Amino acid sequence: MQYDYIIIGAGVAGLHAASYIPEDKKTLIISKNVPWECNTFYAQGGISTAKDDADVASHIQDTLVAGAGLCNEANVSILVQESRPIVQALIEKGFTFDVNAKGELLYTKEAAHSESRIIHAGGDATGRYLHHFLLTQNLHPMLSASVVDLHIENDICHGVVVSSPQEGMRTIYAKHIIIASGGFGALYDYHTNARSISGDIQGIAIEKGLKLADMEMTQFHPTVYVASTQGARKQLLTEALRGEGATIVNEAGERFINHPLGELAPRDIVSREIFHQAQKKEGKVYLDFSNFQEHSFKERFPNIYFDLHVLGFDIPRERVPISPAFHYAIGGIQTDSNGLVLGMKNLYAVGEVASTGVHGANRLASNSLLEGLVFSKRAVAHTSHVNVDFEFKSFEIRDTILLTPEDKAIKVALREIMWKDVGIVRTPKGLQEAKRFIEFHLNRPTGRFLRLRLLTANAIVEAAIKRTTPIGVHYIIEE
Repeated sequence: MQYDYIIIGAGVAGLHAASYIPEDKKTLIISKNVPWECNTFYAQGGISTAKDDADVASHIQDTLVAGAGLCNEANVSILVQESRPIVQALIEKGFTFDVNAKGELLYTKEAAHSESRIIHAGGDATGRYLHHFLLTQNLHPMLSASVVDLHIENDICHGVVVSSPQEGMRTIYAKHIIIASGGFGALYDYHTNARSISGDIQGIAIEKGLKLADMEMTQFHPTVYVASTQGARKQLLTEALRGEGATIVNEAGERFINHPLGELAPRDIVSREIFHQAQKKEGKVYLDFSNFQEHSFKERFPNIYFDLHVLGFDIPRERVPISPAFHYAIGGIQTDSNGLVLGMKNLYAVGEVASTGVHGANRLASNSLLEGLVFSKRAVAHTSHVNVDFEFKSFEIRDTILLTPEDKAIKVALREIMWKDVGIVRTPKGLQEAKRFIEFHLNRPTGRFLRLRLLTANAIVEAAIKRTTPIGVHYIIEE
């Protein structure tokens, strides 16, 4: 099976890339699960965009400040400069953002933004609306399968090994391969990610010697309802709630975030403040909605309103207990400004799986959907300007055990130790304990998918051990 393009992943980055590939190019999108089981579908907040030419410099500066000095400034400039054209292109294709009575885009504010520049759709369902729109626009076939391996030789990725219950394991070949598989939330006990986001591709990248960067930069969302929900994925409570008046309080109803921006401080700061508050005082930490009227809350945040009512909360009159949870993988497969994987000729990575350097040590709120949109378009554009001396080459598929009966228990234990020792607050001792656990299981027989998770987890831990001083989301202290 030979294609012009293979896209791994059916979230915003993958589908947006596909939208720029002509219909006459033989293209296949590989989705690990049903296509809507992706992080894009669960994205609530919106898309950040410079409001006008005058806001470009401010948006760049806000991104750099949030990134704590570790951002790739050239790529940040690309991200922001191309934000307005990319949003305008979506509108021209028929996507509808929320507008006011005059038909003007509605902007909201989120953490660490100096201006209200977040646009949204469906109130608190931007990701869901955008994902559905991109699916309806898609002209290319989609395959439901898990990626098991990549065939790489002489800096060229020749093909993708996939496995599905219906057809078993096989190789699919392509001239251009775009990875858009997302992050690794399923490595953590508490997370907001789709259940299929488990870091498999990052593990494959490690095996192949591809460069990863900033893997220690794991972002935790401060406001998540983690109690009484099944599975590791928890109920996200978007930052836009705080941007429009919700507050964070302790058991006594007191606000305690010690920062000039209060609840709208960068996410790493708010997460740590909640973490420390929960440790030093008895009782829970809450998100308080008393500044809202019920009708306005229900209109602006319809899905959160419904979800919390199903869970038994009388919103906005009742406070909701919250905890931080893993939310976003800042680090990933290192790429250039066109999404081309460093050292490769025809392999690209876009979206959360990639490390473009735009987020530095702490992602600015709602820059993630924007990153997926901007760099996926750039990746496809780059393929048309690159001539790779390419001949399809056949590779053998090695015998691989994908799952073993023992894997599930180890996955559960891995999530627990990643949450405990590689979470919001880290210590050298805890990181060494996590490393010993991971290395022990890497040196034992496991299923293929568990091994890939362990490799990715190990890369996170090793990067965290190497960076001995705290910065951004990487908060390491001596016990």
